Amino acid sequence: MSKGSALVSILFAFFAGVVIGHVTSGSGGGEEVTAAADANQGDDVEAVVEEGGPDRFKIPVTDAQPSKGAADALVTIVEWSDFQCPFCTRVEPTLDTILKDYKGKVRVVWRNNPLPFHKDAGPAAQLAMEAFKQGGNDKFWAMHKKLFENQKALSRADLEKYAQEAGLDVNKVKEALDKNVHQASVTADQELAQKMGARGTPAFFINGRFLSGAQPLPRFKEVIDDELKRADKLIKSGTPKAKLYAALTKNGLTAAKAPEPQQQRRQPDPKAVYKVPVGNSAAKGPADAFVTIVEFSDFQCPFCNRVNPTIKKIEETYSKDVRIVFKHNALPFHKDAQLAAEATLAAREQGKFWEMHDKLFENQKALTRADLDKYAGELKLNMAKFKAALDDNRHKAETEEDQKLARSLGASGTPSFFINGRNLRGAQPFEAFKAVIDEELKKAKDLVAKGTPKGQLYAKVIENGATAPKFVEGAGPAAAKPAERPDANKVYDIKPPAKAPSKGKKGAKVLIQEFSDFQCPFCNRVNPTIKQVIDEYGDKVQLVWRDYPLPFHDKAFKAAEAGREVYEQAGDQAFWKYHDLMFQNQRALAREDLEKYAGEVGGINMAKFKAALDNDKHKAAVQADLDAVQKAGARIGTPSFFINGKLLQGAQPLPAFKAAIDAALAGQ
Repeated sequence: MSKGSALVSILFAFFAGVVIGHVTSGSGGGEEVTAAADANQGDDVEAVVEEGGPDRFKIPVTDAQPSKGAADALVTIVEWSDFQCPFCTRVEPTLDTILKDYKGKVRVVWRNNPLPFHKDAGPAAQLAMEAFKQGGNDKFWAMHKKLFENQKALSRADLEKYAQEAGLDVNKVKEALDKNVHQASVTADQELAQKMGARGTPAFFINGRFLSGAQPLPRFKEVIDDELKRADKLIKSGTPKAKLYAALTKNGLTAAKAPEPQQQRRQPDPKAVYKVPVGNSAAKGPADAFVTIVEFSDFQCPFCNRVNPTIKKIEETYSKDVRIVFKHNALPFHKDAQLAAEATLAAREQGKFWEMHDKLFENQKALTRADLDKYAGELKLNMAKFKAALDDNRHKAETEEDQKLARSLGASGTPSFFINGRNLRGAQPFEAFKAVIDEELKKAKDLVAKGTPKGQLYAKVIENGATAPKFVEGAGPAAAKPAERPDANKVYDIKPPAKAPSKGKKGAKVLIQEFSDFQCPFCNRVNPTIKQVIDEYGDKVQLVWRDYPLPFHDKAFKAAEAGREVYEQAGDQAFWKYHDLMFQNQRALAREDLEKYAGEVGGINMAKFKAALDNDKHKAAVQADLDAVQKAGARIGTPSFFINGKLLQGAQPLPAFKAAIDAALAGQ
């Protein structure tokens, strides 16, 4: 294998691993040390022996790590985190709740794990550690709070500003950042995280027991409560409280267990060449370029947006040697992406595809029909022609052909690239693209030197290309055992409440219970799919709403209570109207917003509504939905669906729902 191919394989595996870590650790399918670390931990205590106890890791805790909570707490939570990781931000309110609810019984110990693709996370970690050096735990946690509150503004100038606001010695901060004073400490934390198997962020070790990801509060409480019971027994049997953590972890694992031998995972072959026709797709760069890059993208996909600066750098670096071709793959859970794709093709009719392309990515969160019309006006397009193209869905068939091509080549996610037919997936760094481009550039120049006309070069390169996914030799369909997932055939005993908002025919053959959260973006994305399900299956299905507000969504629980009150006062029709209003205004769910939407529903006694929220009237009912999942033995994120008791997780596309519903109708 060439060096370039090897680099691509390594990068693919690394980024795939990180993504898998976030997805499996997060909320659902739509789901981011000093050398003296051991410091005699446990050397002067007797190890606790727990017959049949849980696996524990020996995670050192010393004065070199920032901490919060009593040093002799019964439960110690060691957290590995990253100041730029959105999942790490989301779990912080959960940790605050834990420290409040278990005051004196739990302490949290911080360790750094800035991920390599978060470019500002490393300097932010060093600033936090400098704050710790200058002012101990108080200054560290104050800086920790400020960094998470300003997660999208962590440039060097921002860090110096926060240091000044926190009352730190700014000259010492600048010196620490310039000289990477705390890099050794951060690196040691990262190496320990890798050793313990905590590769993604956030990651937690609760008295040495590993818990991965931004888990909901009940999951933390499940482990903490169990540890408190164990701690009480140990203290009664003579283990000193102050030495409890050391005793529990003294004989713990010092490294993650090696995986059981298994067949290699099926990996795409980085050397495979695919037959990817250019067709009529928009392109920039010379038609006879040595290298053609075909990009499959989605205007609402944040990763597609993130890779755009890399594409620009490729254009600047390779100038006349590279051609960029754009194809559409609007993902089904991005509700505005399809029409946005059609808008660029309507603009192409008037010679302004790339201008519209840039404008849509610059305004990725504003892609409604009104927004598209506005951008067309700003580009001075013929508005009558533009609007007619969108009204008639004139270009929908072309975008669907692009999507069909992407699926046939195994490029179901976005962004995905084919560099002279070789697939590179995801928002990879420039170096990953460069490795493949340089290889293909050399091959192309050799072909031209041997007589292939430049104008026929791309056709020659892909003429024998694959039309279906190709995998690394020896890694066939019976690949490695995948990450543990819920058993698709397991039927959970999870009965709907006597009174709950619903749609469809009561007592229908198929009961769909939707566990959702009004602040969850994936829950919002799946709503159009649920509407399609109801429209298509009619009286064959009944949809029952269940509340599952996640702890890091600070307004979700109260929004759930508000929905309950609307339902109690005015029934299903009013609830679903209120449901739609909250999802349409997902970022505006403050108390005054909830009252405003209730007024817009009509027929709501506002005095009763306000009193219900003031008195937490429906808190127990919402909690009962949360508890029902735990009681059934299921672990879910949002959204999650129980279809006749079988679990379907995440914002799945319509075919996934249809397969599950059709199976239920068939009695399977």
